[in-house]
Amino acid sequence: MTAENLKMLPPELNPDQSQILKQLIRSHKALAELKGFSETVPNKNILINSVIINEAKDSSEIENIITTHAELFRAMSKENYKNPAAKEVVNYRRALWRGFELIKEKQLLTTNMIIEIQSIIEKNNAGIRKVPGTVLKNPQNGEIIYTPPESERRIRELLSNLENYINEDSDEVDPLIKMAVIHYQFESIHPFYDGNGRTGRILNVLFLVLKDILNSPILYLSKYIIENKNRYYSLFQEVRENKGWDQWIIYFLKALEETAIASLNVLKDCLLYTSDAADDL
Repeated sequence: MTAENLKMLPPELNPDQSQILKQLIRSHKALAELKGFSETVPNKNILINSVIINEAKDSSEIENIITTHAELFRAMSKENYKNPAAKEVVNYRRALWRGFELIKEKQLLTTNMIIEIQSIIEKNNAGIRKVPGTVLKNPQNGEIIYTPPESERRIRELLSNLENYINEDSDEVDPLIKMAVIHYQFESIHPFYDGNGRTGRILNVLFLVLKDILNSPILYLSKYIIENKNRYYSLFQEVRENKGWDQWIIYFLKALEETAIASLNVLKDCLLYTSDAADDL
């Protein structure tokens, strides 16, 4: 499939479908509990970092960048540490924090911010793709399954449209449903030579902060994608080929619910650990 079928936003959706509405309620409840708990904890930055480190590690693992927590902490403490996988995860963490700073400062999520986030992940300033030839392949058989937009002009048009959709405050579509659409659209635009997946996963949590659904970038979403990777990619194709939005939206909302619960448990475990450590002093 080529990007000729990639349309400007908004898409035609049926958000009133009962299964979507039921899952939407559960997802909002889980995210509200995560936000509420995160607002009550002391040493907030330490706890936030624990979630971000796990998210950075697992988001990079989706791209087959594998490292351990021990390697990651060494890379965080030594600027010249040589493990390339660990350094890539550290770059992801820095990009996420930078994105969070920009969201809090500007109260917008813009194309230029997205470009800056990707440049921190990849440690280069190549920016938007300018040369055609990028294709997405099935990793198992090498078959080309999707060709994203090829001209820089078209990529920028789609990103401008995406930026408007992200920042528009309309009550017509629930923000969590919009988030599912945004993730699909960004990954389908595939605007960079590399780092698209990691950039897109950072945009997920930044959007939640932008819409005040969370107050910190503490959603541990990548673990769910790793555990449900085949379903993730097959539903992407379903939207591309058949405009099958309903199942993609339900999948994405379920991911938000389960990862909000998992992130809450990580925060609780970290709080318990820090409390026990303080008692031992």
